Amino acid sequence: MSIATDIADAVTTELNASGLLPVGVTALRMVLPEFELADLAELKVAVVPKSVLITGSTRAASQYDIAVDIGVQKKLAPGNKDLDTEVATLGTLVDQIADHLRRRTLSGAPYATWVSIANEPVYAPEHLAEQRVFTSVLTITYRAIK
Repeated sequence: MSIATDIADAVTTELNASGLLPVGVTALRMVLPEFELADLAELKVAVVPKSVLITGSTRAASQYDIAVDIGVQKKLAPGNKDLDTEVATLGTLVDQIADHLRRRTLSGAPYATWVSIANEPVYAPEHLAEQRVFTSVLTITYRAIK
């Protein structure tokens, strides 16, 4: 497998072992994270390899910066007018995932070092307005030398 897929698998394993996800929710490493609206009634956590940037490190080695996206999606309760509370609860889960992965060595990829985490979008307003779906994406970057 590619280094990006290996890192994404390690992130998925770490998330599933973290105890952060609600009971019955399993993070899945996916190639194409597309869900039917009905499937989003349950929280979905998708881990997707995003990019690899290779730069020179030494004459004999290269530096690999591997970005992985973690998507968190859930269709919010119909008829509930208090979007702020539901969005805040799901946003807290996204923050907890980011806090958990920050500076953590992945047991499935001990050769990779955490570099950064970005949360963009924090939530997608157009998904909330059009489909009442909370969508947030964390992009986590790890670095490996080989």
